[in-house]
Amino acid sequence: MQPRLNAFELVPDIYKAMTGVEAAMRRSSLPRTTYELVKLRVSQINGCGYCVDMHARDLKASGESDERLWSVAAWREAPYFTDAERAALDLAEAATRLADNPNAVPDEVWQAAEKEYPQETLAALVMAIATINFWNRVGVTTRLVAGSHTH
Repeated sequence: MQPRLNAFELVPDIYKAMTGVEAAMRRSSLPRTTYELVKLRVSQINGCGYCVDMHARDLKASGESDERLWSVAAWREAPYFTDAERAALDLAEAATRLADNPNAVPDEVWQAAEKEYPQETLAALVMAIATINFWNRVGVTTRLVAGSHTH
């Protein structure tokens, strides 16, 4: 697969603004591992090979077990995730698949996340989900190549 174009080089001010959002996310109260798990799961849903590859590698480099990495796509059936991580992954799926549910983000999904996270962290989680959806849409549309971020 060949990339269609490099949007980040062509609109560097937008890329710089988004990397600023990423930096702010890293400073937020959202646990780093949760943020990375959410990025991996949303990227899987959106079919962004570039981001799946990147975030799986990032999680592995931070010490995540193979079992957790392999199980993100089936987190509901896997015993490897905390209640807080499950709530985050459920919210991430609902907020990514808005058109698939007539209730968009169901109240029970929101309430489970609200139970696990204080308001500030929950707000950061919502922003994290929106941010990775942005990156995925750029990656999929421009056909970023999995593994090319490591070169």
